[in-house]
Amino acid sequence: MAPVSSKIGIIGAGVSGLAAAKQLAHHNPLVFEASDSIGGVWRHCSYRSTKLQSLRCDYEFSDFPWPDRDSTSFPSYTEILEYLTSYANHFDVLKFVRFNSKVVEIRFFGDREATDLTGKPGDYPTILPGHPVWEVAVQSNHSDTIEWYAFEFLVVCIGKYGDVPKIPEFPRNKGPEIFQGQVLHTLDYCKLQKEETSQLLKGKKVAVIGFKKSAIDLALECAEENQGPEGQPCTMVVRTLHWTVPHYWIWGLPFYMFYSTRSSQFLHEKPNQSFLRTLLCLLLSPMRRGASKIIESYLLWKLPLQKYGLKPDHPFEEDYASCQMAIMPENFFSEADKGKILFKRASNWWFSKEGIEFDDDTKLEADVVVLATGYDGKKKLKAILPEPSRTLLEYPSGIMPLYRGTIHPLVPNIAFVGYLESVTNLHTSELRSIWLARLVDEKFKLPSVEKMIEQTTKEMAVSKKTTRFYKRHCISTFSINHSDEICEEMGWNSWRKKNWISEAFSPYGSQDYI
Repeated sequence: MAPVSSKIGIIGAGVSGLAAAKQLAHHNPLVFEASDSIGGVWRHCSYRSTKLQSLRCDYEFSDFPWPDRDSTSFPSYTEILEYLTSYANHFDVLKFVRFNSKVVEIRFFGDREATDLTGKPGDYPTILPGHPVWEVAVQSNHSDTIEWYAFEFLVVCIGKYGDVPKIPEFPRNKGPEIFQGQVLHTLDYCKLQKEETSQLLKGKKVAVIGFKKSAIDLALECAEENQGPEGQPCTMVVRTLHWTVPHYWIWGLPFYMFYSTRSSQFLHEKPNQSFLRTLLCLLLSPMRRGASKIIESYLLWKLPLQKYGLKPDHPFEEDYASCQMAIMPENFFSEADKGKILFKRASNWWFSKEGIEFDDDTKLEADVVVLATGYDGKKKLKAILPEPSRTLLEYPSGIMPLYRGTIHPLVPNIAFVGYLESVTNLHTSELRSIWLARLVDEKFKLPSVEKMIEQTTKEMAVSKKTTRFYKRHCISTFSINHSDEICEEMGWNSWRKKNWISEAFSPYGSQDYI
């Protein structure tokens, strides 16, 4: 039986998938969602205590503001899901979504010659060639039957997080198989009901591996379950430290003044800058380092990082530039002061029968070990992509070379939305979905493959200079410039404010791109 044919297919109905579906709605796309609901990681990778790490006004679609957007509280994951559902209903996006439809394989049967690097790269293929070039295999829940669909263009929105846990590798006989307690990943923990999490944590010696947001939230939930004299402490095993912030004010100044305005980002290097701009960045580098030091001094004053040995060795700027800044829950350190949260620095560790052993010859007894070790987004993507697209994902330096954070120059007729990070990922995905829709509608043309690769290489070079964690592909220190270039390519005015004072000193957000 011939595959069901359509112009555009979208894989995933999380934040990025909804944004792409809304912008491409006039093409009646088919959206495949593996689960029974929208929301992506907000639905499937949230704890009961999970909250947004930014204010509502910094996490909203440009044409659909939050009803209480000026609230100073951080919304819970349930409030975010309600907001996303309202957005999908308001713009009638759900009619495109096929739930419980997991994409298990995609095949390319179009022409690759235009992007063959055996010679000088040519032009990127026509976005909508007039005939299908991708086939998508979809499996419905509780069924072994595979149904095939054919598309002229695909948009992949399955994201870097969720679905595939990143599990550490251990030497033989030193892995979880020898541990007599229980081992699980945060992905497993997210699936538990409140009563199950309480039973798992209460009165148990719990070790949480990691020190990013998911690990911090989990350690706090563990401490709250172990109040009273019978409660056991939770130990966080920390390999790499990252800066955390209590809120978005630094010595009485709003945080956005340091990184989210045109004037503040002028201090940072950006792709395609002139020699004069490069020289200015060099001359102004003491100001840039000074801004990072000011933030660090406030965090060391406000939070007991030195008391608990949690002060990172790298500058704050490197965490901001790699989108790894986390909001510290309000009562986290009060639980540490009570002895309910402990910290163990370790470069290497492995399992024993009774718990965990470390490379400094110390041991930690544990009943439960929770791996807050992140997710393997590339493995998830490679599981469905064919060769040679699968191999090209890491060309040339471990980062997906996505032009405008969306188009891989060497993989034709496919877009990736939600793989470029910033401090406001929803806005980042929406603006690139707007750009993609205009590209599909032939409002502008892509540059040659060679020029697109050159642009992505320049962005990677900037990231490498800014942070050791550059492989996260984060643009937070030059996000306004990135958006400027997108606007100019679409034929929009890149300066979005009403006057030059606002342009220089006001933060940029989704509302500026209506």
